[in-house]
Amino acid sequence: MEELFELLRFGAQGWGDELATGVWLTIRLALATLPLGLAIGFFVALAKNSDEPLLRAAANVYTTIFRGVPELLTLFIVYYGGQIVIGRIVALFSDAYVEVNGFVAGMVALGLVFSAFASEVFLGAFRGIGKGQYEAGSALGLSRFQTMQLIIVPQLIRLALPGLSNLWMVLLKDTALVSVIALDDLLRKTNIAVGATKEPFFFYFVACMIYLVMSIISSIGIDRINAWAQRGEAR
Repeated sequence: MEELFELLRFGAQGWGDELATGVWLTIRLALATLPLGLAIGFFVALAKNSDEPLLRAAANVYTTIFRGVPELLTLFIVYYGGQIVIGRIVALFSDAYVEVNGFVAGMVALGLVFSAFASEVFLGAFRGIGKGQYEAGSALGLSRFQTMQLIIVPQLIRLALPGLSNLWMVLLKDTALVSVIALDDLLRKTNIAVGATKEPFFFYFVACMIYLVMSIISSIGIDRINAWAQRGEAR
């Protein structure tokens, strides 16, 4: 057993530094994807909650596509399709070869999927806020933007937070998909370690524990955010 734990040492004799690098990339990818997915999801939810039929139809098409297509296929389409599109655009002006950054491709692909599910969470939260809230803002002389900023969004955060918390946990695990496009996340580094040491059970178990620790830390942070969001509620 001691020999196995020696494999987790940092430096040339172990794989600890490689796994730490993978963890850092996984965290950075999840944190970079989160605001992108939240922003797109919020505006898609606004469109689905709109009185304009075309906006509602476009938003419904968007969510149907990215909720229905597997995340891995979305990643492939964004990574390889994006490279083809950008390459053809660049070819109009020069002969330079352009390669899509794997981190950006992973962020965009995961962000699109995250936003499709987040939009449904936001939509449910919007529908949980009575029309009287909008009328109260208008009666106070607030503009639509001010009403949204000062009255609706604070309530929206509180109502949407449980659903968004679950989506964050899913996103944290879905970052493992980027290993298929040679991005050095935790899973790819684990696969490399397994190939070099022939100790699959040990390294995959370590990877599971790392993901579990990240989920536990996330749960603690989410609980504190939830407590902050509900600080004004009567108990």
